[in-house]
Amino acid sequence: MLSSPSSGAPQAPDPTAWVVIPLFNEASVIPEVIAALKQSFVHVVCVDDGSSDDSAALAERAGAMVVRHPVNLGQGAALQTGFEFALSHAECAYIVTFDADGQHRVEDAVAMVDDARTHDAAIIFGSRFLDDRTQPGLLKKIILKTAVWVTNMSTGLKLSDAHNGLRVLRRDAAQRIDLRQDRMAHATEIVLQLGRTRLPWREHPVELLYTDYSKAKGQSVLNSVNILVDLIVR
Repeated sequence: MLSSPSSGAPQAPDPTAWVVIPLFNEASVIPEVIAALKQSFVHVVCVDDGSSDDSAALAERAGAMVVRHPVNLGQGAALQTGFEFALSHAECAYIVTFDADGQHRVEDAVAMVDDARTHDAAIIFGSRFLDDRTQPGLLKKIILKTAVWVTNMSTGLKLSDAHNGLRVLRRDAAQRIDLRQDRMAHATEIVLQLGRTRLPWREHPVELLYTDYSKAKGQSVLNSVNILVDLIVR
């Protein structure tokens, strides 16, 4: 269940696909991330998860809707809040989950929504391992591939990339998500819950941009080790 990148002429911003971004202390990059997304998506929702900087104000100024957690509850809780907010609007047909640190590409998100519509898929998982554009480094690749194996064993799915935050969920799939895990465990929890829906899913090749900033914010090899340990323990 995989697909190829799509291309075409620029389209007007999509009013039915809502972008949900968990946001925590990303003031230096979030305005640029939102500005890029707003060219392709009408509705961008940032869930400010107790940031101590001015991330929320900058996100709002850049054109995003902002929902605030008064304290830091973790990325899983931020995603769940974002899902519930987007689903409260009748025009929301798809939800795109997108990271705040600039490592995801807007064109990949657009192509994934198109893929969901074209193939009537309820779930599109972004995968950095379906082509060779993303270069995470040998050690990190081994750790992430091990995490994929552990996740697939526990969920029954056969994904090539289990911890990629770029996903597209059709409304009926998003309605069945109820995230309870914190830290990175939510990434396995969401795959497990989506697998249980038995709704049609696909993988789509994406490129992750490993910048110095994103590495410092949690994309290091050490963080990959933490993901793996978290998976095994839980």
